[in-house]
Amino acid sequence: MKDKPQITLEKPLFSSFYARDTKLVAVELLGKVLAHQIDGSIIKGRIVETEAYYGPGDPASHAFRGKTKRSAIMWGKPGTAYVYFTYGMHYLFNVVTEEEGKAGAVLIRALEPIQGIEIMRKRRGMVDIKSLCNGPAKLTRAFGIDGRDNGASLTSGELIIEEGGKKKFNVICTGRIGIKKGREDKLRFYIKGCQFVSKKRGEKKCKER
Repeated sequence: MKDKPQITLEKPLFSSFYARDTKLVAVELLGKVLAHQIDGSIIKGRIVETEAYYGPGDPASHAFRGKTKRSAIMWGKPGTAYVYFTYGMHYLFNVVTEEEGKAGAVLIRALEPIQGIEIMRKRRGMVDIKSLCNGPAKLTRAFGIDGRDNGASLTSGELIIEEGGKKKFNVICTGRIGIKKGREDKLRFYIKGCQFVSKKRGEKKCKER
C-alpha cells in the first residue's frame, strides 16, 4: 500500500502551541486556519468558534470519569486530532491540548470557508456559504473529516492547522452549548460579529486580539 501524499502548505502550528492551558489554546485557535487535503483537493477554513474541555474535574468532558477507550487520547500528545462519533450520525473534531499526560481538548465548533468552497457545497448539499461549517458536525462533513482522522498529528500530514493571516478581532466568551453539564462555565469562544458562528447567546467580551 502506498503512503498517503504529504501536503505542502503553509507551516503548521507546532505541538508546543497546543501544550498549554486548554482555555488559552481555545482562544488562540480563533483566526487560525484548518486545512485538509483529501481526494486530490485542498480545502481550508478559518476557525471562528471553539470550546474548551478539561480533564477529570470537568463534568462536560469525556475525560471526567478517567481514561476510557474513547477518551484516552485526551491524555496524549498535544496537537493530535481527537475525532469521535456522536448521536449515531455525526463526527466531531477536537484538538488535544495540555502537556502529554494531562487531559484536555478543544472542540472546533465553526469555520469560515476560505478555499475549496464548491467541494464543501457538494458534501453538504447546499449553497449558502454561511451554513456550510457553522456547527461542529457540519464542518466535519464539509471537510471530509471522520473516524479515520482520529489520532492524526495536526503538525504534519494531510490534516493540519496553519497560522493564517493575523487580524485583529474581539473574542466573545459564553457558556458551552449542546451539553447538559458544565454549561455555566465560560469556555466557549468565538469571533465577535462573525456571520459563520453556530449560535450567539449570552455574549460577553473576553479580549481583543
